[in-house]
Amino acid sequence: MPVTKQAIKKVRQDRRKTVYNLRVKKIYKATVSAFGKKPTIAGLSAVYRALDRAAKVNVIHKNKASRLKSRLSKLIKVKKVSKKSAGAKT
Repeated sequence: MPVTKQAIKKVRQDRRKTVYNLRVKKIYKATVSAFGKKPTIAGLSAVYRALDRAAKVNVIHKNKASRLKSRLSKLIKVKKVSKKSAGAKT
């Protein structure tokens, strides 16, 4: 049990931060899980937003966020459109 005023204040702060961090963590995990089940471009944008937010508030490390974004972006298969040349040189 905290005795001093500053220890009591620290307990209050930690409780508040823990609730916030758990909320951020829950959001990013749910977003990643939903994207894994059904990958879409809009879902990828939501995943990026959630991961960047979690990294910004130090819930996860920024390199972990980058690694997850890289791996999840590979699930989206972007079809490259080949362009036909307008005029052939002779």
